[in-house]
Amino acid sequence: MKSIQVTLWAEWLKVRKSKVLWITMLFFAFVAVMMGLIVLLQQHPEIAEKLGLIGVKANMLKMGQPNWENYLGLLLQGMSGVGLIGFGFITSWVFGREYTDHTIKDILALPSPRSSFVISKLIVIMVWGIMLTLVFFGAGLLFGVIAGLPGWSGEMIGQILYKLTMVSLLSILLCTPIAFFASCSNGFLLPVGIVILTMLMANFTGLLGVGPYFPWSIPAMFCVPAGTPIGVTAASYLILLGTSAVGLAGTIGWWKYADQK
Repeated sequence: MKSIQVTLWAEWLKVRKSKVLWITMLFFAFVAVMMGLIVLLQQHPEIAEKLGLIGVKANMLKMGQPNWENYLGLLLQGMSGVGLIGFGFITSWVFGREYTDHTIKDILALPSPRSSFVISKLIVIMVWGIMLTLVFFGAGLLFGVIAGLPGWSGEMIGQILYKLTMVSLLSILLCTPIAFFASCSNGFLLPVGIVILTMLMANFTGLLGVGPYFPWSIPAMFCVPAGTPIGVTAASYLILLGTSAVGLAGTIGWWKYADQK
């Protein structure tokens, strides 16, 4: 336990002093504001007509009346996509930077179990992901208040916050395979490519109707309203947890037994 406390402190210190933390926060806030802008343009079509392509995009993404219910639903769907990309990127950075900065040999020479470094990194990624979720939700709420959307309800906000938390946690659990690919490839390129590939496959499997059985589609499937024929099942959660467990075991195994460069 003491070794994990030490490695966890070191990992968080590296993240806190990095510009990447603030860049990701700005990115998540920016995405939330852009979604708010879409709803605002739907609320004021006269402005959308003057903005050309942006106004056309807003009309294409229109989801019912511009009110809090539809706006929060749009934020929830946005989180299912931006979460996979954002959390996958930070996982690639947290694990891959040890190789690009040539600090992996120094880490492995320390008198601490190698598994402690993996667990500490994953804990930092989880905390980081929760922070980004709060930034995304906070920025979205702020923009909705500024836009003066009708239909505010405390109960509805609580329900969306619960779903947003679940989507984020499901997305964070899928970071372990990305950690494995970042470790075995000794850098950023392969894991970032895997993140992009899984996003494309998530959209494709969703169109085919097998999204509930593809791990990276399950966070988006969780956003589907209750009663929809295609949605998450108990098997979906088992598949996602199994994928996460395999990624965790593979990452720890690589750090413990693979020949490190």
